[in-house]
Amino acid sequence: MKKILNKNLKFFVIASLSLFFLGSDPVEFAAEKAFFHGYLIPKPIIRIGLGVNLSQIQIAASDGMKVYEVKENYKLIAEDVEEVFVKGHKEKLSEKFLIQVAQTKDIKEAEFVAQELRTVIAHKVFVTENTEDKIEGIYHVIVGDFLTRGTALSFVSKLNEIGVKDTWILQEEVTEDESTPLWILVNDELKTLSDETVLYFIPSTAQSYLSFKGRDYRGIFILRASRKGVVLVNVLNLADYLRSVVPSELSPYNFNELEAHKAQAVAARTYATKNLKRNDALGYDLCDTPKSQFYKGMNAEHPLCSQAVDETRGEVALYRGKLIDALYTSTCGGMTENVEDVFRGPALPYLRSTECVYDKQKEWALESQNLILPVYINGNNINLEIASLLSLGVISQELDPVYYGVEVSFEEAALWIKNAMPVLGKKAQDFTGEPVAISHLTFADLVVDALGWQEKIDNLMLKSEKTFILKDVGEWNGEVGSCLAFLLQEGIFPAFANAEEVESTLTRGEVVHYLWRIIQGHPDVTHHGTFKEIKDGKVCVEEEREEKEIMLSPGYFLVKSYNENSSFLSHVYLLGGEKVTWIEKDSGIRLLTILYPPYSNILDRSSALHSWEVRISKEDLEKRINEYYPVGQLEDLVVQKRGDSKRVIALSIKGDEAQVVVQGLRIRRVLGLREMLFVINREYNDAGELTHYTFNGRGWGHGVGLCQVGAYGMAMAGADYKEILKKYYEGIKITKIY
Repeated sequence: MKKILNKNLKFFVIASLSLFFLGSDPVEFAAEKAFFHGYLIPKPIIRIGLGVNLSQIQIAASDGMKVYEVKENYKLIAEDVEEVFVKGHKEKLSEKFLIQVAQTKDIKEAEFVAQELRTVIAHKVFVTENTEDKIEGIYHVIVGDFLTRGTALSFVSKLNEIGVKDTWILQEEVTEDESTPLWILVNDELKTLSDETVLYFIPSTAQSYLSFKGRDYRGIFILRASRKGVVLVNVLNLADYLRSVVPSELSPYNFNELEAHKAQAVAARTYATKNLKRNDALGYDLCDTPKSQFYKGMNAEHPLCSQAVDETRGEVALYRGKLIDALYTSTCGGMTENVEDVFRGPALPYLRSTECVYDKQKEWALESQNLILPVYINGNNINLEIASLLSLGVISQELDPVYYGVEVSFEEAALWIKNAMPVLGKKAQDFTGEPVAISHLTFADLVVDALGWQEKIDNLMLKSEKTFILKDVGEWNGEVGSCLAFLLQEGIFPAFANAEEVESTLTRGEVVHYLWRIIQGHPDVTHHGTFKEIKDGKVCVEEEREEKEIMLSPGYFLVKSYNENSSFLSHVYLLGGEKVTWIEKDSGIRLLTILYPPYSNILDRSSALHSWEVRISKEDLEKRINEYYPVGQLEDLVVQKRGDSKRVIALSIKGDEAQVVVQGLRIRRVLGLREMLFVINREYNDAGELTHYTFNGRGWGHGVGLCQVGAYGMAMAGADYKEILKKYYEGIKITKIY
């Protein structure tokens, strides 16, 4: 929860000193050429808070740095040092709690409500501007202070008695200064600094960069005191900031479409530009967490995202000439929500509920007449294993299930093992010696001999292990049975009940089953990637970040896999972005498996959190809710209102001591869920008592604005970044302002 900034609290004079160097506008910082000895930061400039109330600060430089102490003037206190330690105030931290009782877009209305409340309660009542959410222009009426959450909860009950129902508890850190001074250790020399000191850390060369907490950063650092303790600020060029934000917010590894990242770059640039000076009282614009935008320094940078930043340089989203509140969410679950129903602020015309689909979505059809009916071996359906070995050329082209129920001959087993050897990276060789019946015992001997595993057995398996593994299936003298024990230990053979099972002749299906268990663990057998499109009769896939075009072999197998269950398909429609595996032989795909997300046309279907489920006991949920609202024993949850996207925007929580209605984004926080797009299921015990709540939902985030995974889906379908942005932000214009 973002903490309320009490404007009446005392603030260190150090804020005005920093303006001596930064000017009234941080964008003017780059003009200070003399002070920074040629180290320039191009405009526009942004200040990112890397930490507040720091006590132990360790700053390093890749190629040296200069450290300046700034008070009434500045002086160089270290030059070309690689590492500096700074210790901030030892501050005694305590918490206080506040109660929000009303909110409004009109400050006069807020002041009126506060004045009316002062006439009926003895506590302090004041008005503050919203800092909890990302939307500006909302004013909160606050009652406080309370030293513990418990006393605040008790007072909520009193407020409820006088008709004040819509309450929300806020937590704020309070600092009490002690006499310990600020000090710095540099070049093995300890120096004491005053409260008014500001420290600047400047890379010695343009190639050098600074490091803090294991992350590397472009630009410079400023360390200064504030009413919330010592603050470390990273000052850098806005484009360099975005080079880290874009991949931190939208993974280029999982979602590697350039146009999606260009849309993310414009949204992030718009948000950052609109919110410059948002935390000016603490000496920075934005923090480095997802409360503002996720910023992880140089370590997060990726060439694709840097390209997106460069190709959209200076571009922002405007609505009627003004910067928009460029909110974005990870996975909308199928439809975004109206901003006022989540953040309870003004109804912004460009943040409306939008279905996460694309009317220009392309489709590709695949067909296959090749399938194998179920073949059961020891309760396992092995038809997919048969298809896999047929695709690899290990076994003969036979699809009849009856064929696999017949006992295997020595010649067949020997040939199949020989064919499997090149697949496993071994040289194929013929078997010598007299043909024998193929039992588990003889099959194990053949496999171990062909694959050269005897050395493993001789050196890595103890005799006591062999005895333990084979204790239920008889004893063999000397090395007899060692190969059998090894395949049991490796999980290739199942457990045996007696010696008769070990010595019985195997069927063709059993040999297929055991051969596939051996082969499937080899890393080069099955390819993994992402389906992109069908082009000129070829399947276009991406494998290990490399795009490939592969022919479909005649008579290939088409399979779908969902929740670890697989089945053959005669046809399927693909939209792009589906995860696939395939077996390839002779430059063609012999078996293609579609790893299904939910069968859907929703653009964010490729997200792991497109759908989810959370099950929680009544007692645990009750405990969580009572941390926010004193309802007593939980009796039930009742959805009172859903938004246009079907998100829960008003939820009644019924307890034996109180009933409250929670609205907007608070629902997600109080219940501890990923999203507000959910339904509620209840479980009961044999006595009819409610024991658990299960929430089935879709999406991840607040659900407002740009859907990041949806943007990826649109880009996959051929949309450019401007089309993506204009879908999720209605009526905007993309304009270059830098």
